Amino acid sequence: MIFMNPKFFKGFLFLFFMERYSIEKLERDYELELGRIVSEIEKSGVESVLLQLPDGLKPWGLSLVEYLEGKSKVSVMIWLGDCFGACDLPDSGCDLVVQFGHSEW
Repeated sequence: MIFMNPKFFKGFLFLFFMERYSIEKLERDYELELGRIVSEIEKSGVESVLLQLPDGLKPWGLSLVEYLEGKSKVSVMIWLGDCFGACDLPDSGCDLVVQFGHSEW
């Protein structure tokens, strides 16, 4: 499986660069509906969430994990493999998979 729990990999260089992004900048530049995601997590009562991000949003991964874990008290992991669309669901064992798209408007 190609997914990770960022808590175990903070020493890697790519995660160092992920940490420099702020959630405020992310919400200003992208329409990710983070409030809606937190609401769905709370409503459904899940314990684990997998984020499936396109390559262009992967640098924001750790910021998203920290935000969602802080707002909803769940374990959040990031899928590091490729994503070829909404039908490409990884077998992660997580209770909820959140897929983000990456498209210019």
